[in-house]
Amino acid sequence: MDKRRIIIIISCILITLAAAYSIYRIKLNNERYITYETFLDDIENGKVFRVFLSDSHRIRVSYKDGNTFITDNPRKDSFKEELLIQGVMVDEVDSRLQLTRSLGSLAILAIFLYIILFRMKSFKYQMQKDSNKFSNVNANQVNRIDITFEDIAGNEEAKESVKELIDFIKNPDKYAKYGARLPRGVIFYGPPGTGKTLMAKAVAGEASVPFYAMSGSDFVQLYVGVGASRIRDLFRRAREKGKCVIFIDEIDALGKKRDKNIEGGGNDERDQTLNALLAEMSGFGANDGIVVIAATNRLDVLDEALLRPGRFDRHIEIGLPDIKGRYEILKLHSSNKPIADNIDLYEIAEQTVYFSGAKLENMMNEAAIFAAKRDNRVIEKEDIDRAFYTVIAGAEKKDRSSISQGDIEITAYHEGGHALITKLIAPDNRVTKVTIIPSTKGAGGFSMNISPERMYYKKRDMENNIKIALAGRAAEEIVFGHENITTGAYNDLEKATEIILNMIKRFGMDSDIGLLNYDVLRQNGIGGEYDAITDQCKKKLDIAYTKTKKILSDNRRILDGIAKALIDRETLDEDELNAIIQEYLLCA
Repeated sequence: MDKRRIIIIISCILITLAAAYSIYRIKLNNERYITYETFLDDIENGKVFRVFLSDSHRIRVSYKDGNTFITDNPRKDSFKEELLIQGVMVDEVDSRLQLTRSLGSLAILAIFLYIILFRMKSFKYQMQKDSNKFSNVNANQVNRIDITFEDIAGNEEAKESVKELIDFIKNPDKYAKYGARLPRGVIFYGPPGTGKTLMAKAVAGEASVPFYAMSGSDFVQLYVGVGASRIRDLFRRAREKGKCVIFIDEIDALGKKRDKNIEGGGNDERDQTLNALLAEMSGFGANDGIVVIAATNRLDVLDEALLRPGRFDRHIEIGLPDIKGRYEILKLHSSNKPIADNIDLYEIAEQTVYFSGAKLENMMNEAAIFAAKRDNRVIEKEDIDRAFYTVIAGAEKKDRSSISQGDIEITAYHEGGHALITKLIAPDNRVTKVTIIPSTKGAGGFSMNISPERMYYKKRDMENNIKIALAGRAAEEIVFGHENITTGAYNDLEKATEIILNMIKRFGMDSDIGLLNYDVLRQNGIGGEYDAITDQCKKKLDIAYTKTKKILSDNRRILDGIAKALIDRETLDEDELNAIIQEYLLCA
């Protein structure tokens, strides 16, 4: 019996005895004491109903009015006779009876303790049973994956990076001749929906090896040690199979940094699980043909021990597709759909900047649903336009009876302000669509601003994006006055604040704050300059807002023209918007 169990048993016994003694004392205190003289007087006066005699120094007296008292026991042989002469009923409590009662109490106590111990043993057995059950890994094993690189469009750089990995898995001995070892692990990182899981499946499919898929959260459990046991069980099963691919999605759930700063932190369970993963990856042979692929959206939060060579040797970015990648993805997801001949997929690819592969697939699926609802033979351009709107802002709101004319006018000037500022200060950007049709997600409308795809963001471009974001609020204030500005700019202000904060805090684009990266300072416990950053952000936004209002005021006629067209037509495409701007510029 271990020390912990003995302590628990002793504690239970002491608690039980203390409870029994407390009950006895409470019962004893409830019986009031009277003097022996008072007791004798009450006998003579006929108040006493019954006396309980015992071998102890006290006797209990029951009165005719229902009260009970205790008094001293004279312990003389004639005492019982005297009581009987006075007409008092006498009950004698035999010492053997007292012993019997004591033994009964002890028996009850023993039964009570046995029940406690039995329940503890049952609970411990159930804990062990649950622990064993949870420790068994429930990996989603697929012996044959039918997905290949032909099923993946875009991400050409990532595909090239993993092709040699496939050859490693197929022919490990070939590389062993040259002293090359198989990369133990590969991390796919990038935004959600870019195809990290699909790429991992394609690796297993191309190499024709079994595929084990699990999520990082599957290893993080309530019981300490269960996650580590699951890791060991997973790798044991993988070794039994020989060549295979182990895929751990969302590895940041168990692989976060183990330091105790603001960004990191952890717990014993996660640390043990991570240590088990590190040990297993270092433990299997260099040319066993087992490859561990992990996926994450947050490479920056992973523990350095995971990222070092010998663990996850390669870090492959699977980012948002460029225009060529989007075109290939659209072709892939349109191959099984009846698309109208007049639809230009390359034009759609141009409009869907910053769309992930998952979002593009969702858009084409929504377009097919809209075409099916109309019972149309093919998917038309209007179906794709509606799907695009649905993915961006939500489904169109059908019931607009509750929207007043005043709200429509405010929305027209708000979205017109975004579109006009974009055209005036960022001519390289495209405004493919401006609408005041409300959506079910709560948006009153939107202006689709598409900037050219670049490798870097310039300071000037970021400042222009701030002005574009503030243009809706600026247009409201110019036309309707400061007292009539609305909550419609909530999301715009959020974007503007995020841009200016990144410029100052992360990218060192402010001469007053300097070149320090304040995220690094905060991670190292240094953060005394946040008031200065806040003040500088406010100052920069105020300056950008003033400039935006001046540009809109100088071009008020064009703003009025765009707003009027939106009120009349609800939606403007890029050609219609350009025509309105050119018309007013020529008339100026």
